Amino acid sequence: MFGPEEARERRRTLEAAACFFALMAGYYVLRPVRDEMGIEGGVEQLHWLYTGTFLAVLVVTPLLSWLIARLRRRAGVPVVYGLMVLQLLGFAALLPQLEEEAKVVLARVIYVWVSVFNMFMVSLFWALMADRFSIAASKRRFGLVSAGGSAGALLGPSLTAILASRLGTASLLLLAAGLLALATGMSARLGRRDADESARADERPATAPLGGASWRGFLLVLRSPQLLGISGYIVLYSAASTFLYFEQANVVEAAISDAGERTQLFARMDLYGNGLALCLQALATAGLVRRFGVGWLLLSVPVLTAVGFGALALAPTLAVIVTVQVLRRALNFALAKPAREILFTGVSPAERYEGKLVIDTVVYRGGDAISAWAFAALLGLGLSLPGIAVVGIPVALVGGAVARFLGRRAVAAQ
Repeated sequence: MFGPEEARERRRTLEAAACFFALMAGYYVLRPVRDEMGIEGGVEQLHWLYTGTFLAVLVVTPLLSWLIARLRRRAGVPVVYGLMVLQLLGFAALLPQLEEEAKVVLARVIYVWVSVFNMFMVSLFWALMADRFSIAASKRRFGLVSAGGSAGALLGPSLTAILASRLGTASLLLLAAGLLALATGMSARLGRRDADESARADERPATAPLGGASWRGFLLVLRSPQLLGISGYIVLYSAASTFLYFEQANVVEAAISDAGERTQLFARMDLYGNGLALCLQALATAGLVRRFGVGWLLLSVPVLTAVGFGALALAPTLAVIVTVQVLRRALNFALAKPAREILFTGVSPAERYEGKLVIDTVVYRGGDAISAWAFAALLGLGLSLPGIAVVGIPVALVGGAVARFLGRRAVAAQ
């Protein structure tokens, strides 16, 4: 028999995993469609889409920070989710009414919107999780919560792969909206559950607003060595991700000419990567955190990335890029992502919501935008795809050094 506290923790874990399942299923219905939109618009224009995403993040982040600061702490997540579901329904209603040229413009808007919404949705979910679990409980449970997300990330691309040729884009948007609406309701339930208790006994009640100005999140990041360290890791991770994404776009465009086949390939890549992540999360993540600590899990992705860039430098082929992206996605979701979220359980509520929101959106997408232009500049200088892969190796290795720094700080804080 479980004691009352352990029973609550187990129940909370199951509810969190179910919420993350619906959230990631909705996103991964959209992701293959977004990736195909990026190639259809021309891979030479991707750096502009990345720039548009970053500018959108700069506009939206202060607005959401202002909103979250004035809502009850755990009410902020379902409110923001609900607003995003309404926007998605608007896109689905508008798309069939447009002429072809206008559809191209809206497709670019949707590409940017999906890229932005993913940042906010996932960041706020993990902020809520860090609010609901103690540091010790997060090490026991975050692997299982992540597994719920990975299971949803298996369902989403499976649905897209099956339905992409049968349903139009508008119908896929409606399907994603339904799944995200389900996640919205579950996040509200998680916020209400045990509202009179404190999962974090040293903090203000969850019914109290955070307060503060819309720009406070930026100041919180600048003042905290912990948040600055996480920001550095995120910038280097996003830089490597952008280089790999652009390499992928160029290799896939050259290898596959049919848009439907490209969408199916992207869906299969998501499916394989998320399936492997789910296996690791269910079987290994919690044990690896306890045995090796946060730092080594953070280090896993930079090491694999450096090896992947080396392989692409030698053979920039479809088989190599698919293998690298699938393995990297699996290790990120199964090991590095839960490890990063554990780091946020040791900071204040304001840092956990507002500071984390800045890191997961402005810092992340800023790294994307800078790296996108860097990739375009390297191509403009005449560097080949293998040459750019060589440039990516030291970027990944510096990310590994930052991972070790964060790991040592996590050990010292215990």
